Amino acid sequence: MEILNSKIFGENLSVTPLLVFHGLFGMLDNWGSFGKDMGEFLPVHLIDLRNHGRSFHSEEMSHDDLAEDILNYMEYYGIAKAHILGHSLGGKAVMQFAIRFPEKVERLIVVDISPKAYPPHHQGIIKALETVDFNTVSSRSEVEAVLNQYIPEKSTIQFLTKNLYWDDNKKLNWRFNLKTLSEKYNEFVSNAIKFGVFDGPTLFVAGAQSNYILPQDQFAIKQQFPKADFVTIKNAGHWVQAENPVDFANVVKDFLHIN
Repeated sequence: MEILNSKIFGENLSVTPLLVFHGLFGMLDNWGSFGKDMGEFLPVHLIDLRNHGRSFHSEEMSHDDLAEDILNYMEYYGIAKAHILGHSLGGKAVMQFAIRFPEKVERLIVVDISPKAYPPHHQGIIKALETVDFNTVSSRSEVEAVLNQYIPEKSTIQFLTKNLYWDDNKKLNWRFNLKTLSEKYNEFVSNAIKFGVFDGPTLFVAGAQSNYILPQDQFAIKQQFPKADFVTIKNAGHWVQAENPVDFANVVKDFLHIN
């Protein structure tokens, strides 16, 4: 059994830990500042999802696979119960986990995603990533130049190029498993999480400038997460924790009663 890669802050604190899962094409490093800050109050595990960061690559990528990875991780580290936070794709993973293994979840935080199916909306990014030919590019700036032809947002390009690394053959490569993420895309983006109910305390955090959680989604969310509260973070889009880190951290601390 393969265990997800992680970085742990506040390891020696003996309170309920917080497990944090990033979004599609992300990695645990995206949450570094948040992890360091929260690690003053409780143990924080920043975790790479399968096919991302330094975690294992697999041809499977369903919400159930991601939920089972979380279970295996907790069992490996001897964590009986945790606060669980997930952003975007990580949010889908933690919702599925909470519904399947509710006894493992103390408090659930879902960041800028709802349980529903989303229409495919990353095709431009996937096309851009697939266009990069690592046999011909030899620097980060050359990769950026290729992505620039397809992706107008500088911030998105910066986010994606954080995944570049030099492999054993001294070639640049992506840390994420682009092949599986592309092939299984509909399985984890265009699928709702399975129906079920998590009856524990739950917080849905939306970015004010994002359209991932709409007001009309709240009714459906309440069917599966009856104790859900909703908070909108001002001056933030989809990458809430990066765009307004102070307000985001305060909202999480309030919810976990660690202020």
